[in-house]
Amino acid sequence: MAIVGRSNVGKSSLINALVRRPVARTSAAPGKTRLANFYRVQRGAAPALYLVDLPGYGYARGGDDAAREFNTLAEAYFGRATNTAGGRSGPPTEIAVLLLVDSRHPGLESDLDAWDWLKAQPVPRGIVGTKLDKLTRAERVRHARELERLYEAPVLLVSAQSGEGLEELWKLIARLPKETAA
Repeated sequence: MAIVGRSNVGKSSLINALVRRPVARTSAAPGKTRLANFYRVQRGAAPALYLVDLPGYGYARGGDDAAREFNTLAEAYFGRATNTAGGRSGPPTEIAVLLLVDSRHPGLESDLDAWDWLKAQPVPRGIVGTKLDKLTRAERVRHARELERLYEAPVLLVSAQSGEGLEELWKLIARLPKETAA
């Protein structure tokens, strides 16, 4: 399960919250994750799976070089992950992807562009709104509606800090790879 999103959206923090221990390095400064980091995890009796923490996009301080680096890594990862020919070794070739967006900021152009790009990939995908704990009750309802309208897909809201939505996220992670990419 590939985890993608803007720099500092909470990809690594969400992985840590899901596995309930600090396996992914986090930082308040954007751009900490520079490579694809694979975490083999197992929840209860379920089969083991890989959570793949990809670098964030949209890191302005990294400039064009950082954007090119992200694009190269993403294209290589998705090209390798969706290529089932050749008997590759390593992590499984059947993948799905979660796009993480900051639920406080619906409709950022870079997130919408990322979703459009992901829709063109032959992989099942879902959207997760992070940082739910930073929204009031009224904002949660309003932002959830706006996110679903913009992405024309269900959006699961979660908080790595409070744990809200993590159980539903585990269910999505289990279900998503079995879905056919539309």
